[in-house]
This record gives sequence, structure tokens and C-alpha cells, in this order.
Amino acid sequence: MAQLLSYRDLGVWKRSMDLVVDVYAVTRTLPRSEIYGLASQMRRAAVSIAANIAEGNGRMHRKEYAHHVSIARGSISELITCLEIAQRLGYLSAALIAPVLQQADIISRMLLMLLRALERPARSPRVTAPTRW
Repeated sequence: MAQLLSYRDLGVWKRSMDLVVDVYAVTRTLPRSEIYGLASQMRRAAVSIAANIAEGNGRMHRKEYAHHVSIARGSISELITCLEIAQRLGYLSAALIAPVLQQADIISRMLLMLLRALERPARSPRVTAPTRW
């Protein structure tokens, strides 16, 4: 198993970045009147997912990391809700948002697995004394 060196190595972060691109593409099709409404809200929620994964990873404590992953999960729910609102209002078709919703669902499950891993007690690293000081 390869060692993770950065949040950029996390599959969930990579997928979240792809989701941001997809959300920006979808929101470009919204009516101009929604530029400061639903479009802005969806874009901020999508960016928040990737940003919170990165910020949490940069924190010094697992509990802080878990907190940011939890925020990212909240942002996924917010994004899904906004997409469904846009569909109900007739701004976006079900066919257009289906792949975005599917990606959001996958990311949500990945975040839940990451959160559960972070909430498990950390293994204490094996400490070995150097042979020479």
C-alpha cells in the first residue's frame, strides 16, 4: 500500500475536485437570474467539500480533521439539496444532474469511511531508539 503524503493523494479529494468542475459546468446552464442564488450556493457547497478535506488534513489533530470531514459531508448534503431544488423548479433536467448526484453519493460514502477511520483510536507508532545518538 502506498503511503499518503498529502491530501492530494486522497481519492476522495480528487473526486471532490472533479465534482467542483462538474458543478460549475451544470450551473452555467442555470438562468441568469440564479447567478447569485442557486448557482452561487451550489458552487460554494462543491468548493467547500474539497476545501474542508484539504484543511482538515492540514490540521494537527485527528479530531480536527474529523470535524472538517464532517463539514464536507454537510456540504455534500447541501449541494444535493440545491440540485434537487433546481430540478423541481425546472431549471435543470434529471438527466443533467444524475451523474453529479451519483458522484456526490460516492463522495459522501467515501467521506463517511474516512470519518469512521479518523474516529478510531490511532495506532501508536512503534518507537525505536536510534542506535547512535
